[in-house]
Amino acid sequence: MSPANLELTLLSADTAASRLPELGRLLHACVHGGASVSFVLPYSQEDAQAYWRGKVLPAVAGGTLHLWVACHEGRIAGSVQLDTDTPPNQPHRAEVRKLLVHPDLRRRGIARRLLLEAHAMAARLGRSLITLDTRTGDSAEPLYTSLGYRTVGVIPGFSRDPFDAAKLDGTTIMYKAL
Repeated sequence: MSPANLELTLLSADTAASRLPELGRLLHACVHGGASVSFVLPYSQEDAQAYWRGKVLPAVAGGTLHLWVACHEGRIAGSVQLDTDTPPNQPHRAEVRKLLVHPDLRRRGIARRLLLEAHAMAARLGRSLITLDTRTGDSAEPLYTSLGYRTVGVIPGFSRDPFDAAKLDGTTIMYKAL
């Protein structure tokens, strides 16, 4: 599969709701694959669907969160969220959230394509600054750097490791000016 074979779609809340089982499977697979995206094991399919239903769909319906999926042969291969629900003093900023690529489909340009779509939307919305955080040392960090993100700093002991509750991982705070 090449990035050219991907179909990227900006989902409405209704379309996302209709694809809830697939979105749940994507998140479930990513968490079980070691992604540090706010969740820890044990993590069920029901937990994953509850996240999309309770946290994502209402914000998409409210117009403050933009959700893309990348599909390959009709299957959701990845997703990304662009959060524009910023305070009144930050109308120029957006935040990238939950960049997910199915563990079986990583290292094929999917994450890059999703991020570029989010950047294009941010620019269309007049957002000139994008922020994100990622687990320090995570495989996504070099991708962000290659796309022009700069590191602000690291917060040690920020979150529990998805596999080892006794281990705390740092988070790297990054930004990109558009």
